[in-house]
Amino acid sequence: MRGKTKKATFNLHTDVLAALDEMMTLGIAPSKNALVEQALLKELKELQRQTRLRLWQEGAKDALLLKDVEDVENAFQIADAETAKRIG
Repeated sequence: MRGKTKKATFNLHTDVLAALDEMMTLGIAPSKNALVEQALLKELKELQRQTRLRLWQEGAKDALLLKDVEDVENAFQIADAETAKRIG
């Protein structure tokens, strides 16, 4: 799957473990490890998305960043206009 694995020990609430056992009984996942890894990957992806969103929101308030964006837009304004003429 992703290469090497390493054993890790975590404490989970008994109701979470019971739900995990139930999913295994129903054949939902090939193993408890696979289901836990899948859930963690999904959660980590969401946390990364939230982090990117927060950084974009902070950047939208940063005067220096906004000035840089404006400078880049101005620098490419002529080139963008020329390309638009060719497309249109």
